[in-house]
Amino acid sequence: MTHKKQAMDRRLALKQLAWITGGAILIPSCDFSQKSVLEAYQKLQVTEAERETLAHVTNTIFPGVHLKKADEIGLADFVLVMANDCLSEAEQIDFCTGLRAFDSFSKKTFKKTFGKMNTSESADAFRTTMEMEADNNSAIASVKSFLGITKRFALQGYLTSNYYMTEIMPYKMIPGGFVGSKLVTEIERINPNG
Repeated sequence: MTHKKQAMDRRLALKQLAWITGGAILIPSCDFSQKSVLEAYQKLQVTEAERETLAHVTNTIFPGVHLKKADEIGLADFVLVMANDCLSEAEQIDFCTGLRAFDSFSKKTFKKTFGKMNTSESADAFRTTMEMEADNNSAIASVKSFLGITKRFALQGYLTSNYYMTEIMPYKMIPGGFVGSKLVTEIERINPNG
């Protein structure tokens, strides 16, 4: 292969890399703006009362004892957008069915709607519901599916939130220099994402 041929191949490779990079920049990423949240409300047909139930569930998962509460980060909206964008149609139907049935289920099972429970009652109700057997009972199955999806997306939203990445486990955009031997202390915060 001649020197001229190698130079042309390098130019072609660099040109293709530039096109790929430019395309990747133009591809829209996950959007959590107010418009995107409203689109999730419309597609999933979530009412304000159902959103409050979802917010209470996310606050049960992240009650804000030592860290910020789920409401302060906006996890309910994150869960709605993720359910709208990332779930299949069948999973979306299951999620919405469980969300709509959750208050009546908790009133029937625990003698209180989930929104009226205090923090410890709602945590116990959440744990008890997740441990229930769903044998031939579609109400329990859909509620467990709703709670599982909500828990998964709430955890994902919390661990990737601006609050978590800047205040709890600071993310280093540019890693520091190489340290050959370093003692790891118990109190050191190590971000698994960066």
